[in-house]
Amino acid sequence: MPIEFCKCGGMLAPKGKNVVACRSCGSEIKKSLAASITESREKKDIVVIEDNRPDLPSTEKQCPVCGNDRAYWWLIQTRSADEPPTQFFRCTNGKCKHTWREYK
Repeated sequence: MPIEFCKCGGMLAPKGKNVVACRSCGSEIKKSLAASITESREKKDIVVIEDNRPDLPSTEKQCPVCGNDRAYWWLIQTRSADEPPTQFFRCTNGKCKHTWREYK
């Protein structure tokens, strides 16, 4: 099935049996279809550190919120494998607990 476009310029995609819809304006057109599109997304886990004293290494790093001079740190590969990982920091001050990240 060739890619077709709406009058507004948006791409038409199958919406149901014999119906295509514009992804931009939402208008629907009746048309016999030979193919369909399915989308799936993986749910990603989010790491949450609830304890103020996690089992993580710490380093000398100034917190941008409270000025404390120590922070826990960890690395996570947030982008593609050919790019460097993202380094996260969490303030060791029990009242602050600010978390921030730096890209290498």
